[in-house]
Amino acid sequence: MADIDDILEAKRAVRTKKTVSATPSVTPLAPDTSGFVRNAAQEAAAIAAGVATKAEIDARGGVNASGYYGDSYNPQTSLTDAEYAAAVAGKTGAAAGAAVNEAINKKVAASGLSGAGTSAGAGTSAGAAGPDLKTQAESRSAYALLLSEFSRYGLEALVTPLQDLIKQGLSGPEFQIALRNTDAYQKRFAGNTDRIKKGLTALSPAEYLALEDGYQNLMRNYGLPASYYAKDSLGTQEGFNKLIANDVSALELEDRIVTAQKRVLDAAPEVTTALKQFYPDITNGDILAYTLNPEKGLTEIKRKITAAEIGGAAIGAGLSTSLTDAEYLRRYGVTAESARQGYSAIGGGLERGRQLASIYQQPDYTQAVAEEEVFNLPGQTEAQQKRKKVIGLEKATFGGQSGVSSGALSQNRAGSY
Repeated sequence: MADIDDILEAKRAVRTKKTVSATPSVTPLAPDTSGFVRNAAQEAAAIAAGVATKAEIDARGGVNASGYYGDSYNPQTSLTDAEYAAAVAGKTGAAAGAAVNEAINKKVAASGLSGAGTSAGAGTSAGAAGPDLKTQAESRSAYALLLSEFSRYGLEALVTPLQDLIKQGLSGPEFQIALRNTDAYQKRFAGNTDRIKKGLTALSPAEYLALEDGYQNLMRNYGLPASYYAKDSLGTQEGFNKLIANDVSALELEDRIVTAQKRVLDAAPEVTTALKQFYPDITNGDILAYTLNPEKGLTEIKRKITAAEIGGAAIGAGLSTSLTDAEYLRRYGVTAESARQGYSAIGGGLERGRQLASIYQQPDYTQAVAEEEVFNLPGQTEAQQKRKKVIGLEKATFGGQSGVSSGALSQNRAGSY
């Protein structure tokens, strides 16, 4: 979108192109729009930002790449897209606006619309007359409407700096453009800038603020530290901007909070122990911050927490675990619940199985072997045969029931053996 200063100056020049002198030095060309080319991307951005509806844009002749409306464009006073791009090249903010104004003034002078040598003295501005009283009255009304709207949200401080623009005769849509080009507005609704870059639709102020309120209520209700939702005087919260920029809904945010709190922070201590074993530098604050980071996919977050739950089940049964082992089990469909059941079974018979394997000089009966059988992993059949062999040897030696089969290991999570 073009810098508001050049749009305003162009419109002012069009409205006030009569010179103070009765006889201009050069006869102005008849106004035309031969250099005006509608730009679909700019029009879509204006609609998405709530600057104007499609019908309003069509009624005004469209919008070109530099942000001019068709009914405001005049080749004698308005910059072409190429001229505008050349003026602002390498410049931003006030410097860009000043460069645009200078380019417009040069173009006005070249078109013969300046009042050189007039009765008011050399160098009298072509735009000295300013907009008429009716236009200024309409501008005041447009400003008041915008101020009233933003006051509803406690954001009148964004609008009040625009009051001086009334004397330039801005219309309602022009005030909205001016507002959206201020640094304060862009900072307050910073998430929209990144949304547009990602091909998402910009949210209206009302939508933006409603989503922020939803975030804040969720965080407060779940007892998150106030630092996670504290805002500055204009209501800006950097974390909220990131959530909005990444299109995180309030429902997804709640899912993330529950994942962090219910499945980790409020879960059995073994889960947190496993997570910190897998990621030694992590803290409780890191866990929460990680799950709320919108740049981290929720699927990835849940994958890592499931691995921690599996590792926690092993720790709870007095067994060993590692990130590699937990991820391996997760890939084969082991869940937190099946891990608790499975490791309970393994813990009940593993030590006796090791002893028997040593006594009868059989291959080691390890935790990994037991996991293959209990969790239906590749190698399950061989693992089952190892267990049954040591059971048989013990029964043949002592008679009765084997110690390794008398515990929970006698049946797997599916009840198949």
